[in-house]
Amino acid sequence: MHVVIVGAGGVGCIYGSKLSARHDVTLVARTDFARAVQEHGLRIEGKHAGTFRIKATHQLQAVAPGSFILVTTKVNDSAAAIAPIVPLLDPSVTILCVQNGIYSERIVRDLVGDRATTLRAITQFGGTIRAPGIVVDTVGGYTLVENHERAPALADALTECGLDGRVTGEMKREMWRKAIFNCVINPITAIVGAPVGGIAAPGLVPLKRLVIAECLAVARADGVEFDVDFLKAIDEIYGGLTNIASMGQDLARGRQTEIDFLNGAVAALGAHYGIDCPVNRALTTMIKSMEGR
Repeated sequence: MHVVIVGAGGVGCIYGSKLSARHDVTLVARTDFARAVQEHGLRIEGKHAGTFRIKATHQLQAVAPGSFILVTTKVNDSAAAIAPIVPLLDPSVTILCVQNGIYSERIVRDLVGDRATTLRAITQFGGTIRAPGIVVDTVGGYTLVENHERAPALADALTECGLDGRVTGEMKREMWRKAIFNCVINPITAIVGAPVGGIAAPGLVPLKRLVIAECLAVARADGVEFDVDFLKAIDEIYGGLTNIASMGQDLARGRQTEIDFLNGAVAALGAHYGIDCPVNRALTTMIKSMEGR
């Protein structure tokens, strides 16, 4: 199978390296990153260590019929990354948006239309770019794929390569579940300057409660109910992690964050449903102010 990774950052490179064991993989990355992979291979450090000889380019020239495209860009980069390849697409191509955010796949779906099939995915994998061509494998897990007639084959291909693909008929619920975790962990740890595990600090409990309560209210209005103690789950799952959340990494590199598609999206959807979300709105304002620095 021809696999194209559009937005070969930390997560994209983890997927690309694992999929390269059985498939023909091309990474679409920033110029310096693509050049480093061309010259030295893709180097993965951490759990899935190794050097992988994978094709890499800054600009895709063609897409083979039947290709499997994984979009792993930041959501705010989706339009710029996908627009140039839309003319290259074929209806046999499947695009899997492996991204954060609330309904973030709609950006790609609206651009692509019926030129290809666009599906949503949720990943538990994580990676951090250490230098051009070098990525640290930080977190493992599974990959949820939106239910569709093409989904089982994609899930099987992911599983065969160690990415534990699972088809779900409840992508909306899973989208909200991950969004709630991200809306708590990403902005708060970025603002206080802590690693992911810092989210378990006792002093942050009142703030976490407020963020979660607003998210749950908007999710409920959007048709999704949870019987989950998110406060407890966040502390138990993430309390021991030492990596820096993606939003903190973006701020450190002077890049735009995904705040508009997380807390900002919660506040906007809340306004649509007549639900005020002052805490999520405030966190959005604070992160955008930090971007401005």
